[in-house]
Amino acid sequence: MKFVDSASIFIQAGNGGNGCVNFRREKYVPKGGPEGGDGGRGGHVWLRTNSHLTTLLDFKYKRKYLAGRGVNGMGARKTGRDGADIVIEVPCGTVVRNAETHEIIADLTGDDEKILLAKGGRGGRGNQHFATSTRQAPRFAEPGQKGEEFNLEMELKLMADVGLVGFPNAGKSTLISSVSAAKPKIADYPFTTLVPNLGIVRYEEYKSFVIADIPGIIEGASEGRGLGLQFLRHIERTKILAVLVSADSADIAHEYKTILSELEKFNRGLLEKPRIAVITKMDIAGGDFTIPYLEEGVKVIPVSSVTGYGLKELKDELWKEVSNRTRAVETICDDPA
Repeated sequence: MKFVDSASIFIQAGNGGNGCVNFRREKYVPKGGPEGGDGGRGGHVWLRTNSHLTTLLDFKYKRKYLAGRGVNGMGARKTGRDGADIVIEVPCGTVVRNAETHEIIADLTGDDEKILLAKGGRGGRGNQHFATSTRQAPRFAEPGQKGEEFNLEMELKLMADVGLVGFPNAGKSTLISSVSAAKPKIADYPFTTLVPNLGIVRYEEYKSFVIADIPGIIEGASEGRGLGLQFLRHIERTKILAVLVSADSADIAHEYKTILSELEKFNRGLLEKPRIAVITKMDIAGGDFTIPYLEEGVKVIPVSSVTGYGLKELKDELWKEVSNRTRAVETICDDPA
């Protein structure tokens, strides 16, 4: 299935039904008076998350979503039927913005979250409501109100605990396939990963965390080189970052700093996340290879996805950081202040 992480759509809530102008005409009931019913409410447009969806692909084929119109009022004080609501389903992690103002309307992260995007128009009142002692036969009614309408921009940010970032061919896809059941494309040429991949890492018994493999970035990615930074939005929600550098890199320290620089240009807040440096492809490292010092307070873990060397230590460290980060968030949420 094609991965699509952005889309633009138009939504329109239903218009309200018009009020009715009608007078009671019945044998033996002289001067029956006004009895026009009210129009029905226009249908609302709702947005709901669905954990079974992983892409915004559907919105590339259908861009207009129109709710039902309210039915006009009828005689005998009968109110018209309300217009049918519509519910638009999106993946968890979807951000919705007003296309004109760029204001964020919704940022949905949980499963089965539901919000009202556009309200249907109120139905017009029938002429029964406008009778007074001096105006006993009103020959007018209210028209239905127009439903709200918007052009929306939707952006998907994957929900993952750990984000893997690094240069092309740093071994990200091989690593995620080694520690999870994910099966991304793996080859010995750059940019084999063209879309983000998610994998669930099982840790001990009844424990797991989600890891995201982001397409490789290169120096100058913030200026549009390579695949640019278009997929880095998917690590904005991650709890921690794992920065991967291959053991056969000509200058591991320089490559590591370049990656951090490109992350900072995209979003300075990414550097505030806890991170781990991972030296990959240790199976091809020379016998005189030494683990380099990269940054104060950042642990460096050498691994080989081919032989399994260092993978347990890596999973232990990632789980520890994910757990610490989760507890920190829970503490903040529980703080009564």
